[in-house]
Amino acid sequence: MKVAIIFGSKSDTSKMKNAANILKEFNVEYKAFVLSAHRVPEELSKTLRNLEDDGYECIIAGAGLAAHLPGVIASQTILPVIGVPIDAAVNGLDALLAIVQMPKPIPVATVAINNSFNAGMLAIQILALKYPQVKEQLIEYRKNMKKQFIEENSEGVEL
Repeated sequence: MKVAIIFGSKSDTSKMKNAANILKEFNVEYKAFVLSAHRVPEELSKTLRNLEDDGYECIIAGAGLAAHLPGVIASQTILPVIGVPIDAAVNGLDALLAIVQMPKPIPVATVAINNSFNAGMLAIQILALKYPQVKEQLIEYRKNMKKQFIEENSEGVEL
């Protein structure tokens, strides 16, 4: 059970950290890489081949500005790719639009701008289809989330 996290610039590390945090919480092995589709395309291709050979099952790809990285990755692998648009310009809207507008038949699942946490959760949901222990953890996580939400809001809120 392994997920790769790839993003194009070291400056995006803090925005991609939440994907790693939730994967750790679910005991999902991951490895993170800084690789650029534009600056080191050969290294990106080599890494993708290695990830497939090493049994990785999903890739989370963060990108800002031109935001080509998730699409380039999806074009080179059949592993599910989850794109994280990163706010680098135009409040991240440019990255969001670049990632969600993938031409058929090369999809990239896309989460909200800077929301690597949800990318990690989507990877966990994908893995839960195959791994019963992850499915059970996810069910328990959701139960606890609901319970906590109800407890925190049961007294109403002050406006």
